[in-house]
Amino acid sequence: MALNNCLKEYRARIGVNQQELGAMVHVSRQTISLIERGDYSPSVTLALKLAKVFDVKVEDIFEYTDTGEEEADE
Repeated sequence: MALNNCLKEYRARIGVNQQELGAMVHVSRQTISLIERGDYSPSVTLALKLAKVFDVKVEDIFEYTDTGEEEADE
């Protein structure tokens, strides 16, 4: 499974850097960077906070792609 996102594009639209966006949602710059790179999937709460900052739905920022591989604990 993959969680794709366009967080970097939304961040550019409002003209803030990773540090500023992190401060807006109370996470570190590193967390924002990891999300943008696709190396970290945010919690539901964080995804909702990000969507609120941009005044969009979570689905506008994040997209789940089923790769057909099931994890053992599912």
